[in-house]
Amino acid sequence: MKPVTVSVTVPNSPGNVYAFLDVLANHESFTDHLMVDWECSGPPAGVGAKARARVRAPGSNEIISIEVLEADPPRRIVEENVGARGQRRARGTYTLEELSDGGTRIAFEFAWLEAPRLERLGAPLTRAFMKRANGKSMRRLARALARSAA
Repeated sequence: MKPVTVSVTVPNSPGNVYAFLDVLANHESFTDHLMVDWECSGPPAGVGAKARARVRAPGSNEIISIEVLEADPPRRIVEENVGARGQRRARGTYTLEELSDGGTRIAFEFAWLEAPRLERLGAPLTRAFMKRANGKSMRRLARALARSAA
């Protein structure tokens, strides 16, 4: 399946955005419309940070595992998640771009590495759901960053 990318622009500097995103536990604050009951393990930030969460989606009660694979401050964070009882592997990549006004464009790409057959057959619906859910996450991330800067 083709990846889904969403983005948001915030007034925060790339360094501040990166510092917030680097702490995996902070992700719960802007993704709890989609994932709940977070349990973090490993280091709190950087490569090796891990979390497990329950997916909050129609017809689903699955648990996903998330692990940070790459950390390139203050530009990029790459996570891998595994769900659907191991049948889905996906990569989430945050890319931060400094803007001329000192703000940051945050892009998040969700790319499927493996997907269950049903998700592949319904690829347009799966992608539309993920684009909408991740778009909401980015808007909520912008609000969380505004609160953390205040």
